[in-house]
Amino acid sequence: MSGSPLAPLLQTKLPKVGTTIFTVMSQLAAEHGAVNLGQGFPDFPVPERLVQELERAMRAGHNQYAPMTGIPALREAIADKTARCCGWRPDPDREVTVTSGATEAIFDAIHAVVRPGDEVVVLDPCYDCYEPAIELAGARAVHVPLDPAGFAPDWARVRAAIGPRTRMLMINSPHNPSGAMLTAQDMATLQDLLAGTGIWLLSDEVYEHIVFDGRRHESVLRHPALRERAFVVSSFGKTYHCTGWKVGYCIAPPALSAEFRKVHQYNVFCTFAPAQHAFAAMIRAEPEHYDTLGAFYQRKRDRFREQLRTTKLVPLPVPGGYFQLVDYSAVSDLDDLAFCRWLTVEHGVTAIPLSPFYEAPPAGQRLARLCFAKNEATLDAAIERLRRL
Repeated sequence: MSGSPLAPLLQTKLPKVGTTIFTVMSQLAAEHGAVNLGQGFPDFPVPERLVQELERAMRAGHNQYAPMTGIPALREAIADKTARCCGWRPDPDREVTVTSGATEAIFDAIHAVVRPGDEVVVLDPCYDCYEPAIELAGARAVHVPLDPAGFAPDWARVRAAIGPRTRMLMINSPHNPSGAMLTAQDMATLQDLLAGTGIWLLSDEVYEHIVFDGRRHESVLRHPALRERAFVVSSFGKTYHCTGWKVGYCIAPPALSAEFRKVHQYNVFCTFAPAQHAFAAMIRAEPEHYDTLGAFYQRKRDRFREQLRTTKLVPLPVPGGYFQLVDYSAVSDLDDLAFCRWLTVEHGVTAIPLSPFYEAPPAGQRLARLCFAKNEATLDAAIERLRRL
């Protein structure tokens, strides 16, 4: 619109938002032929059964609008899977809503309950879609930094950030970008912190099945006093290696789900129908896929970490998720944005800087995020280049 005579009248609703760092770095990787370990997508195949079920659904004629809340078979399958994993079964008709990815679900949850003038507490570093959704609701994000060493929450600081305008608290476990995970003690502390308040909880659990070293994922859904005030968001894209399908879901109590669905129906209305049929069949037929997902990725994590130790990059612990943070202090004094650009252009490996995940990054932090949800050949090619640093 820059050439329009109306351009001077345009006032952006998101003055702090530019092109997402993931798009910027992926474009840079493509321009320079770099090995892209930046954007978090697998480069290996979707499970064969899922592809077959998608084709079967399309050939069976499931190509028109799905029900607004999701097809019944998928909502039933989600409810049964939740019972199997968390020991509690949501009502598939009143508490489960299928969405066009987790990002849509996060947007809908925020807009369902957050009003202009409200405040939403977020824990930095946090995924970059959180704050724009809060701002579009007319609210303000209140940033509370996680511990920069292990990315654990300081609950005293969270408590201090809560005020009379606080409408929602957002958590993410396993955490993007660090892979840190909330513990059972964290959940108990969170329960005490929110008790007696009118604060809603949004729990981003898209990496729920990618957990390592025998840990248990502490879903909010395991804890009755938390789930009664929570929107819990999950992603099929992360679990089934198909991020481009953009299918996720939200589990919330009936009253919250009713408000959530009001936003959902006028946002996208419904989600890609053939994929819903495919996921319903896949969940029923192969529960071992999500049961063994942690072990599948742990092998990748362990191999990649061993390879990184042959470079000057220092890997941080990774309890869950499919990202590896590395300290590059031994390589460069550049800030993380400059370092990741330099790494892509001069050395042919693309990483994601951490500073875009923060309101105010820690001074002197020298960390970058690498994605190990890749074929061994992709990771090997990246390591070969990183050894030259």
